[in-house]
Amino acid sequence: MIIDTHCHLDDNRYIDDLDEVLRRAKESGVGKFIIPGADPKSLKRAVKLSQEYKEIYFAVGVHPYDAKEYRREFLEEFITHPKCVAVGECGLDYYRLPKDRDEVEEEKRLQKEVFIDQIKLANKFKLPLIVHIREASIDSLDILQKYSGDKGGVLHCYNANEELLKLSNSFYYGIGGILTFKNAKKLVRVYPKIPQNRLLIETDAPYLTPHPHRGKRNEPSYTRLVASKMAELSGIDESIIEDITYRNSLKLFNKI
Repeated sequence: MIIDTHCHLDDNRYIDDLDEVLRRAKESGVGKFIIPGADPKSLKRAVKLSQEYKEIYFAVGVHPYDAKEYRREFLEEFITHPKCVAVGECGLDYYRLPKDRDEVEEEKRLQKEVFIDQIKLANKFKLPLIVHIREASIDSLDILQKYSGDKGGVLHCYNANEELLKLSNSFYYGIGGILTFKNAKKLVRVYPKIPQNRLLIETDAPYLTPHPHRGKRNEPSYTRLVASKMAELSGIDESIIEDITYRNSLKLFNKI
């Protein structure tokens, strides 16, 4: 079985055909799904879906783009739910910073403050983290080394920064559709350096659709394409990649 460890099934793009999306996923061998918490406005829908579908789980968290919307007490309303398996996606994203220098520093300060508080929240409730990092590897590494607890977590959509491999004793590495992109040369080169017992499969659906479906809405059934590319680069059979990532997923998200 494949577990899609990061798919935004609470996104409005699945409202009309979620049952069909899940059917195609199951036919492709995908048996469980984790909805990361990103936008506070969609968290209640994620919780509702986890209650309606036994194979769907969720995490509580606020994406760095929505750091201004962060309220810890709101996340704590749902964190003890039996199907809440993690905190995140949380982290740092410096890709779209303001142009004004003072505003840049304020945005970075806010993102770091919210990230650290979510790490502390995960530590308090003994849950793993789902971490988002974009163009902020050094600051993220520093924060994770300083604050993250025993439960570790996953670096969602691992960005191929080799410095982040220093976290491999406690963190996993989420591999998704980017690995299949023709321009993903750095990730293809770094991928074999990731310990196999730290690999996870994800889609980030509806985003980052793998080749040959780029430009279309992503969905969990496409994890099969990711697994195939991982097997090719690892030099092992696809069924072994499925088994490895399945076991890794259960070890990290032990409530599923």
